[in-house]
Amino acid sequence: MEKTFDARWFVSRLGNPTRRGIAQETAALVRTGALPVGAKLPTVRDLAYELRVSPATVSQAWADLRRHKIISGRGRNGSWVISDSFTPRPERLMSGGLTPRPGLVDLARAVPDPALLPDLAEALAFGAQAEGLNSYARVRILPVLERAVRASWPYDAAAFLATDGGYSTIYTLLHALVPPGAPVAVEDPTGLRILDILEDMNVPIVPVACDGLGPRSDALAEALARRPAMFIFQPRVHAVTGNLLSARRLDELGRLLQRSDTLVVENDGVGDVTNAPRISLGGRMPDRVIHVLSYSKALGPDLRLAVMSSSAVIAEQIQTFRGFSAGWTSRILQAATAWLLDDPATAVRVAHARSVYQARRERLAAEFRSLGVDVEPGHGLSFLVPVAQGHDAASLLSSEGIAVAPGRNFSLAPLDFVRVAASCVPESQAAHTARIIARALTPGDLASSPLVTAPELGPPE
Repeated sequence: MEKTFDARWFVSRLGNPTRRGIAQETAALVRTGALPVGAKLPTVRDLAYELRVSPATVSQAWADLRRHKIISGRGRNGSWVISDSFTPRPERLMSGGLTPRPGLVDLARAVPDPALLPDLAEALAFGAQAEGLNSYARVRILPVLERAVRASWPYDAAAFLATDGGYSTIYTLLHALVPPGAPVAVEDPTGLRILDILEDMNVPIVPVACDGLGPRSDALAEALARRPAMFIFQPRVHAVTGNLLSARRLDELGRLLQRSDTLVVENDGVGDVTNAPRISLGGRMPDRVIHVLSYSKALGPDLRLAVMSSSAVIAEQIQTFRGFSAGWTSRILQAATAWLLDDPATAVRVAHARSVYQARRERLAAEFRSLGVDVEPGHGLSFLVPVAQGHDAASLLSSEGIAVAPGRNFSLAPLDFVRVAASCVPESQAAHTARIIARALTPGDLASSPLVTAPELGPPE
């Protein structure tokens, strides 16, 4: 039976009646066990009255605790302590069958096939001789890497910065450049990890609806009316939908953004596993565009490396902020990436990977269409498969040992699709894979036609 802790109980234990103080001291009471899991908290109005503060102050403190999943509930029903764990969790990343487990066939994560990645031995040997190795000097980017990336960068950028991967860059940009409480506009749907970061930071999210050509101009115009501090979108290929951003649409977005003060973040997470040309608004708005290119999909995730370009002012702001953490990206990994970018054999291997991924997407999509499921192969490493409205095919497939990513992970609104990674499904297994997933798409199918279990899906050939 739950125990209610009334407002007077709190008054004797809370010494700092500010939003931060109430949140921190209540969290301490939970941590020490004085407020056990299951305890019911006083109403916002009652606690505000006893503390002689505004209800908004208590409400904001409760919101902070709710955001960290320490308490739950709101309104007339009150709030309860639900956890004594204080580690923030990327809820979208950890939900929907995305947590690896033995025997799980993972078609949820759009990751490269390890067999198609370049060998790193020679690159790392070159990296071990990097300029300035073992120095504590905080360099933005090694000259050898800057020369290598400039050759194919989509515009003549003023400054470059080597970073520890694409999402690490987004995390840093949001913390360094977005004022507290300022809204951020993001294309909808978007990468689930971007939503995890924004939600953990309690940033007001302004969704910008997309169609088959990219973020819609009318949706961006509506979002810009709210004066967001930043707009984040994916140039080239959308990692969730597999759609290409057209040059005409990019031009329309650029004309709208030029009339605003919003920072523009181009997050190219798919990278060079697509044949689509690199595009950017950087040449149009060099003072406000931040272009981020990840090399994980093409060269390997353990390089943990991306490169961002921006104005010299923004690059210096980011470099200064990085002083709170490592301060610079490994010179070994920077030099190794430069070697791979300059190596003709690696270029051939990446081109081969692109053709294989394209063939796998097209074959798997064709198998779905043969079963009556309307699917387009798209670009990149995955594509979308529609599901019946409100039907949780992702959870059903997860229970059968197959992970696909539910649409709800990529949007603030429910989306009736699942994302299926085609990158690691060889053509020889496409028909079998499509049949298994298609049977889970319509409610009621399983009663008459059980799923084939996941172990029949083998590893990529």
